Amino acid sequence: MKLRYVLPVLALLLGVGVAPAAAQTDIGAADACYTWGRTLSEGASGDDVRQLQIRVAGYPGYGGVLGLDGQFGPATKAAVTRFQQAYGLAADGIAGSATFAKIYALQDNDCTPVNFSYDELNNCNSTWSGGNVSAATARANALVSMWKLQAMRHAMGDRPIDVNGGFRSVACNNAVGGATNSRHLYGDAVDLGAGPQGFCALAKQARNHGFSEILGPGYTGHNDHVHVAHRSNRFWSAPSCGVS
Repeated sequence: MKLRYVLPVLALLLGVGVAPAAAQTDIGAADACYTWGRTLSEGASGDDVRQLQIRVAGYPGYGGVLGLDGQFGPATKAAVTRFQQAYGLAADGIAGSATFAKIYALQDNDCTPVNFSYDELNNCNSTWSGGNVSAATARANALVSMWKLQAMRHAMGDRPIDVNGGFRSVACNNAVGGATNSRHLYGDAVDLGAGPQGFCALAKQARNHGFSEILGPGYTGHNDHVHVAHRSNRFWSAPSCGVS
């Protein structure tokens, strides 16, 4: 018998009161990457909310982008609900033990989702330096992109998504003839190969997973890959796929 069941029985036998289950704060086992210590719902705030937002960034709804501001508002609740629906959990928009258990199962010890890695998103250097933002920011941006891709991968039947590249330093960007304002310089752009899905399926699906920049077949220089990224305003252009 587990300890949590033994203690209440002993307490009753000894006449000692115990706190009701609702008062307990432990919501799940520890995780090597990050452990949430409380249930999160609308109105909560803090770094634990921001960590949750990173993991559900790929569930903002069509054309949406979830803010990573540490404030659990309606948009975060909706994203959590979509995440829960995607994995067959009770879809109440409240992040508790079941939601966190699923996130723990989906992430490696370095906080990347199980199907993507930092190495995939950086063919330029090992330090993430030399871009238009600090190395730490570029790496953090890449992590968010990976979680968006994880959501996209799951929505497409958990078939592998081919990643051809991500972060570039200014030198790496110049070497491949990249645009001077390329999002690759910020670490939040990813280039995708056709893989088993095909370019158009990828470009269309990306619209649901928090990518404000989608470039693909029919857009100059993008007939051989799909480019997804974050930017301040939406720019979708894959004319051959009907994405605009």
